[in-house]
Amino acid sequence: MFFVKGVKTTPAPQQRVIYKRLWGHELKDKKRTETALKAGEDRAILLGLGMVNKISLSSLSFPKCSVLTDETTCTLLNSTLTKEINCSYACGSECWRSSKYPCLQVYVSLNATGRVGLLSHNEEMLELSSECFYVPKCQKDHTALRVMLQNISAHLKMHQQVTCYHDPSEHQASILLKRIYGSSTVFHSLFWPSCMLSGGTLIILMVKLTQYLSILCEQIDKAPK
Repeated sequence: MFFVKGVKTTPAPQQRVIYKRLWGHELKDKKRTETALKAGEDRAILLGLGMVNKISLSSLSFPKCSVLTDETTCTLLNSTLTKEINCSYACGSECWRSSKYPCLQVYVSLNATGRVGLLSHNEEMLELSSECFYVPKCQKDHTALRVMLQNISAHLKMHQQVTCYHDPSEHQASILLKRIYGSSTVFHSLFWPSCMLSGGTLIILMVKLTQYLSILCEQIDKAPK
């Protein structure tokens, strides 16, 4: 009589142990992948938010005097040193001392309209003072500041007719002798920050869309078939 030797099979308990080990490795790998993806998504969102916040803060420094665009000819009416204005200068890392400088007021008449107004050297000087033509850097020697402003006044008096810039709608009464923020400067000041703002917003939207699609796919896989 012949006996056929049966194939030895792995006991059920051992199969379950192997299955649990394999399943545990798969869960660990999946968890590592999800953690890496989550970290990448968080960094992308932070990058997008950083770009948006940076543009929001830098928008405070956008040119504010771009309405003064109409070029015309001005006639000098008066150039006078008036009241003394207090200022402070640094004398060390944490040391400040007081000084003064005279306010140079320059009145001009717009030849195109006949309107009379105060002249400012440029947009920066206008932001520092709406009354004074030029605001010098404060220093200890008050006499030197006065002499410098007297020379500027004398130079202006030598040129009765000067090119100037004003607001054609006359909503802003200020008049500029020179423009720092020309049309090209204004364009670049607005175009590149707008591109960065759009890029940051797009990054955030793409990350959110990826998260939404991932959740949707997971729900579809878990749905009963």
